[in-house]
Amino acid sequence: MTLNDAAYCREIVQRHARTFWLASHFLTAPKRRAAFALYAFCRVADDMVDEGAAGLRTEVPERLREYRAQLEAALAGAPAGPVFRELSLAARTHEVPPAVLHELLDGVARDCAPVRYETWVELATYCGGVASSVGEMCTYVFGVEGDTAVRTRALAHARTLGVAMQLTNILRDVGEDARLGRCYLPAEDLSRFRLSAGEVMAGGLARDVRWRALMTFEIARARQLYAEAMPGIALLAADSRRCATACAVGYSGILGAIEEIGYDTFSTRARLGTVARAGVLWTTWRGTPPSVPVIAEVRDEREGGLARWA
Repeated sequence: MTLNDAAYCREIVQRHARTFWLASHFLTAPKRRAAFALYAFCRVADDMVDEGAAGLRTEVPERLREYRAQLEAALAGAPAGPVFRELSLAARTHEVPPAVLHELLDGVARDCAPVRYETWVELATYCGGVASSVGEMCTYVFGVEGDTAVRTRALAHARTLGVAMQLTNILRDVGEDARLGRCYLPAEDLSRFRLSAGEVMAGGLARDVRWRALMTFEIARARQLYAEAMPGIALLAADSRRCATACAVGYSGILGAIEEIGYDTFSTRARLGTVARAGVLWTTWRGTPPSVPVIAEVRDEREGGLARWA
């Protein structure tokens, strides 16, 4: 049963998270198993909200309440189902605080309401709930080398990395989110470049100089966040640093891929190609992580629905 539970979570990661799946092979087997449990827990919650945006919105709050009740039962020692059995083991083994697991559910629940953020501070708060929480969970699994003060610093860097990665998601998935009735870009940023949420939702801005200026601005913001987060990797346990590096560098490379496709994240989905991913893994394994890879691979969004957490 336990082995099947682990395989179930591993399959979720393999199907939905290319970057993390590859990077996870730098972890020891026990840490990799725990990380897969955390990802599966987050992924299932995220999918509930996406299904709501696709037409089942009225059912989502109740489903999330049931999911939270399952989390509480799992943390109390009575897990049900493969994801919560694995999560219970991971949380107990690595002392993942219950509060950060609940923070994730609070964050994804925000997507049940119409999405609108007036300022960057508001959007960063949302990113903290859905992504910084994940960074914090992973830090407990990865471990740190040092005392409580070192862990506090590592957690702060991990939370910054989470914001950087979620902002990268938002910039990559503009078209997909618009089709789900969402525009995450802050109103103050849109106004700064004489754009509106309505124009973004309508699409057709790919060649607009205003859109290119906005995306240049947001990409620079994301890269600054990655730069602020990277020193935290050196605080992690030695057997976890390569995984964290590969995730951060690989994900930041999506920003270069967006530039490569001319900022058209309305009709295409930028991602690192196979060669670029291999390059990230190879140089990370050698201990000389590269800067942002720029080899892009473009996929037409019309091929089908795509996960926000690649």
